[in-house]
Amino acid sequence: MSSAGRGSWFDRVDQALFNMLYRRSLVYNTCWEDPAVDREALALGADDTVLVITSAGCNVLDYALTGPRRVHAVDANPRQSALLDLKLAGIRALSYDDFFAVFGRGYHPRFGEIYQSQLRTHLSGFSRDFWDRRVHWFQTPGRSFYFRGLAGYVARAMRAYMRLRPGLSRDVQALFSSGSVEEQRAIYDARISPRIWGNAMNWLLSRQFTMSLLGVPWPQRREVEAQHDNGVARFVQEALEYVLRQLPLASNYFYSVYVNGAYTPDCCPEYLKQDNFNLLKAGLVDRVVVHTTTVTAFLQSTPEHISKFVLLDHMDWMSCYQPSALAEEWAAILDRATPGARVIFRSAHARPAYIDTITIGSQGPRIRDRLQFNDSLAQTLQLRDRVHTYAGFHIADVPV
Repeated sequence: MSSAGRGSWFDRVDQALFNMLYRRSLVYNTCWEDPAVDREALALGADDTVLVITSAGCNVLDYALTGPRRVHAVDANPRQSALLDLKLAGIRALSYDDFFAVFGRGYHPRFGEIYQSQLRTHLSGFSRDFWDRRVHWFQTPGRSFYFRGLAGYVARAMRAYMRLRPGLSRDVQALFSSGSVEEQRAIYDARISPRIWGNAMNWLLSRQFTMSLLGVPWPQRREVEAQHDNGVARFVQEALEYVLRQLPLASNYFYSVYVNGAYTPDCCPEYLKQDNFNLLKAGLVDRVVVHTTTVTAFLQSTPEHISKFVLLDHMDWMSCYQPSALAEEWAAILDRATPGARVIFRSAHARPAYIDTITIGSQGPRIRDRLQFNDSLAQTLQLRDRVHTYAGFHIADVPV
């Protein structure tokens, strides 16, 4: 079999694996994009109508806290919609202490009781059926919700690995308890880096199955490999080292939740802070509308015009598997966008090829020619991104 044939066969197998996992699973139990960076990029105001891909719903609620007119949360995976539905129900029905126990600590000893008496009536359809079968996700002692779902399984495996190496586990805890970036860097360089990077870790991170559990399909892996000679494992190492050596961990709830299985009141997404919870409960939560559908289908059916788009990284895999569908999506975006609308998205590549190859319409302009890209602002904000797992952060404006 030729190398091209092998590549095509592996592409089909990896796509089938990713699709099977995606269609049957809750992929993301927390968002993996930094909303603090997004807020600066979006500059949301009271007149804005936002479209955001739902993911775990954390950032949907973060944007709602800025007070836009409407936030449309759109996701084709109904399990992601179900997670946001449960959060919305919790904001409406629970006290702050109960809400933080559920979504902050990932464990509430009476979750079954409060689910039946306070949450279930706020759910309908798929969301109710989904959580009826998964009440135990929040009330199993010693098993946080943040160790559930596909990303949670990877975190759980890493936690089990840490138990086998108690010295390393103590050093990781010391890293996240450090008081400065300088202290972080010293702990990482001397006590952690020499013990985690090696053949075993490189092998694990190079497996497509591991990437699929993390929600990374094969096209994104190829984007990474196209710009990193040492492949995915080296890219992951560089991304982690930037976070651990250059950015303060005191506010980095993205990584700490997977180390500890829980947030703390001082290190958590904005929607989990009491004052912000109260703002959501007082009415901002009602500005969020959940849609289980594709971005294109939503835009083709809504009468609203959208001023801010948060498209995450889904165009990486669409550009490979469904380029015509991606072109259709961009046509729908431009059709419903207000003059001057802003679009932000992420990519595994610093300059993904589809920006220069996908055209709007059969004879239309390329995406890069149709939009005004603010590369300077995007690069500045990228340096402050507390997740840092994407090579590219992109900000583009629709011309006025």
